[in-house]
Amino acid sequence: MTTQPDLFDRPLLRHRRKRALFGAKQGADFLLEAVTDDLKDRLLLISRHFDVAVDLGGHTGRVADAIAGSGKAERVLRADLFLADPALTPPDLIADDALLPFRDQSIDLIVSALTLQFVNDLPGTLVQIRRALKPDGLLLATLPGAGTLSELRDSLTRAELDCCGGAAARVLPFADTRDLGSLLQRAGFALPVTDLDTVTVRYDTMFALLADLKAMGATNILKDRSRRPLPRQVLLRAAELYAENHADADGRIRATFSFVTLSGWAPHESQQKPLRPGSAKTRLADVLGVPEQKA
Repeated sequence: MTTQPDLFDRPLLRHRRKRALFGAKQGADFLLEAVTDDLKDRLLLISRHFDVAVDLGGHTGRVADAIAGSGKAERVLRADLFLADPALTPPDLIADDALLPFRDQSIDLIVSALTLQFVNDLPGTLVQIRRALKPDGLLLATLPGAGTLSELRDSLTRAELDCCGGAAARVLPFADTRDLGSLLQRAGFALPVTDLDTVTVRYDTMFALLADLKAMGATNILKDRSRRPLPRQVLLRAAELYAENHADADGRIRATFSFVTLSGWAPHESQQKPLRPGSAKTRLADVLGVPEQKA
């Protein structure tokens, strides 16, 4: 039996997120803010009240605050990878979102914003989440999807090929909406739903984008990444290619972020079930008002 090698360097993720939190750059968390606001709006549309909710991986506390502000949960717990500065509000528990510490059927709601893309075994993590949820408990999560930072990936790859004759992976791989929906089903969630929202952010230069990614703690954590920093000539060439191929008429460059939001319920007998094949009482042709064509 073989074990799939880890894709991400989790200790490095912890280090970079902690560094980003301590050296917080004003406004650099705008993507997290937008995603959190969206998740809160989705919670407000659900006609349910949850006893125990978990903000999974919310190192800023923003998601926990949003859950509490929605009025949808009696108790909110924040689980984080690390204990930050004691001057900041500490998490309720230190927990790796790749290895959940919750017993089966103990949580009513789990919300995750921009963290699950960094787990090495996402199918396994989704199974753990489903097991931790009580029957009719809800998972609500957003993570970057395929197409995220495609312009940066293209520019860095082409520049490194031009200058060095080869290219290393510099931007993380992201799953598409269909794959993530399939993972929800495989993990045993009922009523799985995935939807996509694309956000385009504009910058003066590629270097401004890179500075924001660093401030977010969202730089390259691939375990098989190149340990050598990109040479200056590669970065300058990448910035040139970015401006040539991904800029608007005013000269500002575009950065695409595709966000996939997942929702799924732990199975419960009260949930809506699909009808048994052949049990329909009305013909589709009658509904559409067209003649029925016999096979």
